[in-house]
Amino acid sequence: MKILHALALASVALSSAPALGQEKAAVKPGFTMPVDRPVRILVFRPDVKVGSQSAGGVVTPNAEWTANARKHLADALVLAKPGGASEVVFMPELDGENATLLNEYRSLFKGVAATVLQHRLFKGDRLPTKITGFEYTLGSGTAKLGEIGGGDYGLFVVTNDAFGDSGRKALQVFGLLMSAATGFGGMVSSGIHAGYAGLVDLRTGDLVWLNADLKMGGDVRDAEGATKRVVQLLEDFPQPGASAASARTAAK
Repeated sequence: MKILHALALASVALSSAPALGQEKAAVKPGFTMPVDRPVRILVFRPDVKVGSQSAGGVVTPNAEWTANARKHLADALVLAKPGGASEVVFMPELDGENATLLNEYRSLFKGVAATVLQHRLFKGDRLPTKITGFEYTLGSGTAKLGEIGGGDYGLFVVTNDAFGDSGRKALQVFGLLMSAATGFGGMVSSGIHAGYAGLVDLRTGDLVWLNADLKMGGDVRDAEGATKRVVQLLEDFPQPGASAASARTAAK
């Protein structure tokens, strides 16, 4: 609920400052993907919610849609090989203390991401290029996750989608007709399509990159739409040597 609250606050901020756009990304200053060694990205099972939204705005979860979306997103993430990773693997199913540890860090990531979304990425007077002091960490205990899953960096993905049902679609049409005929009436949103992804250095626990979009495209319920969604989620993902190249250019 905390992260959804942060996304709601961000939506309000964007509605008052549309010039900032919907998508935001931030990279830890000076960070670049390694170029001197193979990189293995460990993906944690995407946190996916998919449901239908009624005319009154109530969201009803749909288990089948959610399961399909999770599979399609996972497949697309492996094929994407973000940041030129030599290998993209998923954390295996865990039990006992390891499962508890993973759940704790998934919750911790959401809490840290909520802070970044609310106070960094969607703050009205701050553009991504002006973000400084991007210093967020989950703590060095993430090294244990790296050992368990065999990864150098951990990729967290969160998406939340609610597709308008027939009643909401009818309300959308009615709102448009009323606005056109009388000048009154408001736009009714077509649903909820928000998501974000974050990359953590598992050796140190540092959050090195986060990208969020409050109005994402791609119908995650099918493979093609999920691929489009992953492209958006990974936009501005750190590339090998990119930060160093930028620094050299700026120094000239």
